[in-house]
This record gives sequence, structure tokens and C-alpha cells, in this order.
Amino acid sequence: MGEMIQLTAADGFSFSAYVAGPADATKGIVVVQEIFGVNHHIRDMADRFAALGYAVVAPALFDRAQTGVELGYTQDDIGKGRELRMKLSDPQVMLDVEAAAAHLSGKKLGIVGYCFGGTVSWWGATRTNAFAASSCWYGGGIPGTKNESANCPVQMHFGELDASIPMTDVDAVRAAQPKVEVFVYTGAQHGFGCDERGSYSQPDYETAKQRTVEFFAKHLG
Repeated sequence: MGEMIQLTAADGFSFSAYVAGPADATKGIVVVQEIFGVNHHIRDMADRFAALGYAVVAPALFDRAQTGVELGYTQDDIGKGRELRMKLSDPQVMLDVEAAAAHLSGKKLGIVGYCFGGTVSWWGATRTNAFAASSCWYGGGIPGTKNESANCPVQMHFGELDASIPMTDVDAVRAAQPKVEVFVYTGAQHGFGCDERGSYSQPDYETAKQRTVEFFAKHLG
């Protein structure tokens, strides 16, 4: 189990983050939240990477809009999460991601994110030089920023039946980014990797997790 700490971004803003894993690890991972905050699911994902020997930081990106956000997965929660997301600017999000990476200074770093965090993980590859590998799970904002140039290897995971990311968008990402590994999971919906959602698909989660773990092992050592 990890703990919550405070970090400070380059603009002086102080925000919370969940940290886990061995402090003396030579490699680290920034885990980026969905639109539901650093809730139980995200802390659990962080703990799973920590158990593999990574030092992990999951920044609370919603702190700039509202502190202590931990939402569930009801329609009301989805609405609240979207509302909070709209209160953040993309540059602010990246300042906090970079502060999380700086907390792991000296380690070879990967970034992984889910939903909103899947998009942010893509930006971690394209808008910073902090990471040696990026794994993006069902990031709905990726198609709209598909032409950005990645500074590290990138892997992406999409559900075939994701209502918010049609396969035409995934095909467009593939065409724009031929060097990116793009995996599509047949019959999977948005959020298939979250075991607290109705759309959870254990077989697809296990496959995507294994691909992510092997990807980080390859690029982070």
C-alpha cells in the first residue's frame, strides 16, 4: 500500500499524489487517472505496478478544480468527472504530470493512463521528454491530437465497441502514427480494464496488462 504526499508544479501549485513502490527503484511509472480522480481503482493500478518493483506516482490532476476527488462510475459520477475535467487547461495538466515525473528524478520512467489518463499518457510522450515509454488505455482525446510527434515508444489499447472512440478514429490514429503499437480488443467497451465498471473484461484486461508490463520491461529495463 502507498500513501498520499504533496507535490509542487513549476507554476507553484501544490497538489496531492499517491505514491507506492520501493523508493530505491531504478525505474518508475507515472499512473494517470481517469475522470474519476485518484480513486480506489487508480490506487490499485499504482499498487500493481509497485508490486512489480516500480516506484509509482499517481498525481491528483483534479486538485486544481477540487481537492480530494474520488468518484465512482454512475452516470452522476461521469457527469461530475466531465465537469471537473473541463475546469483544467491542458498545460496545467502537463505541469502536474511533469511534477510527478520530477518526483521520480533519476529513474528511467514510463507513463500509463486510463480514459482521460490515456490521452494524458499520449501527451506525456509528445509534450514532454520525461518518459522512455508510454502506454495509453482508451484515451478519447488521442484522435484529436494524433498528429503530434512522440519522443518515446508508445503503445495504445482500444476497445472495439468503445462508444466514445469509434474504430474510424482508431484507424486514423494508426494511419497518423505508423510506429505506434495499436491494439484493439474485440468486443471490448470503454473502461474494459477497470474491474469496478460494468464494462470490465477480465480476459482483455489481462492481455492488455501483459502487453503493458512487457512493453515497460523492454524500454525501462
